[in-house]
Amino acid sequence: MLSEEDRRRGAEEILRAEREGKPVLQLSKTFPQMEIEDAYRVQDLWAEARIANGARMVGHKIGLTSRAMQMASKMTEPDYGRILDDALFNDGAQIPATRFIKPRLEVELAFIMGEDLSGPNTRIYDVMRATEYVVPALEIIDYRTEVPRAVVDTIADNAAFGAIVVGGRVIRPMDVDIRWVGATLTKNGIIEESGVSAAIMGHPAAGVAWLVNKLHAVGAKLEKGQIVLAGSFTRPVDIAKGDVITADYGPLGAISVSFT
Repeated sequence: MLSEEDRRRGAEEILRAEREGKPVLQLSKTFPQMEIEDAYRVQDLWAEARIANGARMVGHKIGLTSRAMQMASKMTEPDYGRILDDALFNDGAQIPATRFIKPRLEVELAFIMGEDLSGPNTRIYDVMRATEYVVPALEIIDYRTEVPRAVVDTIADNAAFGAIVVGGRVIRPMDVDIRWVGATLTKNGIIEESGVSAAIMGHPAAGVAWLVNKLHAVGAKLEKGQIVLAGSFTRPVDIAKGDVITADYGPLGAISVSFT
């Protein structure tokens, strides 16, 4: 375990990477004794600093929802981070590539909460009942530390969250079987990835239920109006300045963004 002073130093390193646009040394190397509890505390301190500087928290993201990613990270469960309002974009946005260090992009679904939801013992049907809308979304992930990374590096780095893009058709959670939402991800006219939402823990709402129960353990909950990125159902695709990205969700519409 780390001291609170070391945790604060870790958060300052992540903030420095953001300011300077350069990755810092992995926190797992700076603090070899770092544990998952420490990593989430570093994330807390990072978020507190960003909010103190004017950002507003608008939701959460869930990562490591696929078994393959958990095995690669030597984890047995997902992780989570915060979504801040200055990292929220709409369909058609022109996003400066320079705001990221090493950006990649994933295809996801976002849940918009219609009411507060707290644990413990939250299940999929609780999530579906509390969700007002589900909307197609893209997550831009980014690394503020050097690679390769231990799972504590990813968690401390706000679960690698960079930005979110929302668009397409807004649906109510029971309008379609959200286990079987399919999508293709096209970069510069070439389909790079495709997937189906059942790849997210068998059901996209399963990750949200997991998050609610994890938040309960630290005295928090999901709040009405918050956005929850449920996890990716495609592999991440590298992006750079000049790229044009389109995610086609079939009946749920499409999202297109460009990187300038």
